[in-house]
Parts: sequence; structure tokens; C-alpha cells
Amino acid sequence: MVQQRKKGGIAAMKGRLLQYGIIGAVVASVAVYGCSSKDSPATPAPIEDPSLADINFRVPQGWDAPVYNFSGNPLTVNGFKLGRKLFFETRLSSDNLISCGSCHQPFAAFSQFGHDVSHGVDEKVGVRNSPALFNLNWHTSFFWDGGVIHMELQPAAPITNPDEMNETLQGVLTKLQGDATYRQLFKEAFGDEQVTTERVFKSISQFMGLMVSANSRYDKYKRNEAGGTLSAEELDGLSVFQAKCASCHKEPLFSDFTFRNNGLALKPNKKGLIDSGRGHITPFEATSLYRFKVPSLRNLKFTPPYMHDGRFETIDQVLDHYTSGIQQTPNLDPLLASGSIALSATERNALKAFLNTLNDEEFVKDPRFQEPR
Repeated sequence: MVQQRKKGGIAAMKGRLLQYGIIGAVVASVAVYGCSSKDSPATPAPIEDPSLADINFRVPQGWDAPVYNFSGNPLTVNGFKLGRKLFFETRLSSDNLISCGSCHQPFAAFSQFGHDVSHGVDEKVGVRNSPALFNLNWHTSFFWDGGVIHMELQPAAPITNPDEMNETLQGVLTKLQGDATYRQLFKEAFGDEQVTTERVFKSISQFMGLMVSANSRYDKYKRNEAGGTLSAEELDGLSVFQAKCASCHKEPLFSDFTFRNNGLALKPNKKGLIDSGRGHITPFEATSLYRFKVPSLRNLKFTPPYMHDGRFETIDQVLDHYTSGIQQTPNLDPLLASGSIALSATERNALKAFLNTLNDEEFVKDPRFQEPR
């Protein structure tokens, strides 16, 4: 089960819910959410999809224990299958055209390839880049500002965001309860046909929680497995990374999940406002302004553009920022106080070569995570 947080975490979660205007919707759904809190998985159904033969969560060798471990949400084939279908279900949106998978595409490591910010219903656009989704069980918070601290609450935000899916939680339940196929899927997963927000969120969390990316060439190198050979340049790049990047992008997840200001120039977003980042969640803490969650450096090949607002299209642009583009903005991370990270041309090429070893082709092609047909 996700580790419990004290008052600060609760305030952060409330801040995120207020941002999306859904605190009332979540409170209104508590009775529905809680009515099945003692659900136990139903009798397993025969596995018709061969890709679902292995629905097990394993902590990769050398990784720390996850924050979310399914102890309160037993992982089952039927629960995962339901969650996968819901993840790609367009009826979770008000116009019945946008799904979670619209902004989190499997081939893009569950980011939205080529879009600087999220695209939602009625051709609306958000203000932040759709973050890649993998290794979520190790995250201590969600979204660029960390406004939600529990994976099972995370789906409420995009579903109710007016620029994303723009639906109500009750609207989702009504649509699903009225569908005989879904009623059967809920029965197979939870024992009866009742559709509740708790069951919706738990099943989606089973799908997202199983999305572990740990089979890159770097991972195989660390485990001394076949296919894990790194070239001399890539090994040099690993050394450069460990010397100049690892303070924030900690191995093996390649993020420490903290909030930092990396010196991006402050510029208006799609709404004409300067994004305050973490400051949106804790507005009375001046030190939180312009800080965003450190993203993982895994799967960069699949996830351009980069940064919280997708302002950089290439890795070279990202490196240009760190070598010569850091701005002395309020709350700039102390590690960047000098204004640059020095990289010679040789170091830069080696670092880029190493970053390419973090791409997990097996993950993006895993049949378990593709949209069901």
C-alpha cells in the first residue's frame, strides 16, 4: 500500500484537486468509492489473451522496494484487463473521444509524442507536457507539481480537468454501468457488476502499476545479462552522467522525484501565465515557486519534446540549456548556482551515447500494454 503522508502531503493533494476544480466531485464520490472497500478479486476467468499469462509484479534486481506494492489492491488478470480497457476508453471524457491513452501513447513510452502540451476534448490544449508513464510504483507523487500523492487518486485529475477529459466522476460511472460488457468485466474483476470510482481507480492502477521499464541495455549491463554490452564511449558517458547529472537523476530510476528549479527562462504558458510549478500546490511557501518534479531520463528516444512545457525538441537543446542557457530565476537549484554544467564536446557525445542505453524497446512493444482490439 502507498506509504501514508502527514499534513503536508494532504495539503498538497488538496491543492491539486482544487487546481482541477474536482474537490467537490471527489468528496461527493466518497460514498461510492468506499462502498466496496472490502472487495476481493473474483474467481479468475480463463486467459484468452496469451500476453496476459504473466501478470505479476516483480521488483527489478538492485531496485529499492516500491512505494505502491498492490498490498491493498491485489493484482489479478481480470483487474489488469479491466484497467487496460479503461485506460484506452474514450468514454471517460465528455466528448467520448479522449482516453488516458490519447495523451499517454504506448509507442511513446506513454507520453504524447510530438506535442509540447497535452491535447484534450474539443481541441483544447493544456499547459504542461504529458509525462511518460512507467515505473510509477516508485513515485512518491504524481504530475509535474506533485499535487496527487496516491496512485489510485491520480486518474481523477485528468478525467475532470476541463482542458483534458472534462468529465465528471458520476458521468463516468453512469456510462460504464450502462454498458453490459463493462458490467461483466467488473463482475469478473470484483465479484459483482457494481461500478464504483474505487473499482475504476484500482483497476487502472493495476494496469499502470505493472508498467515497469527495466529492460534497457543499461539494465542488462547492470545485471550482467546477454544484450547488456556497453561500448567504451557509452561507459565514458556513464562516468560523465554519474559526475554531472546523477545528483538529481538518481540511478536506477534516473530521478530522485524531488522538485527543483533547473533554470528555465520564465515565459508565459498557453494560458498566458507563468507556471509556478510546485508553487501552485503550496502557494504560501515561497521556496516552492518554479520547481517541478525531476523527470526520469529513461526512454528519452520515445518521449520528445522535453521539460514541463515541452519547450525543447531535442536532447541537444536540453544539453545546450544546461551548458549555456541556465537563468538565475528565483529558487534556482543550488547545484546550478554557477550557471552552467561544463561539458566538453567529447563528454557531450559520450553522455548522449549513454542516454541512448536507457531506451527500453521491450517496454514500448510489450503486448500487455497495447490498446486492446
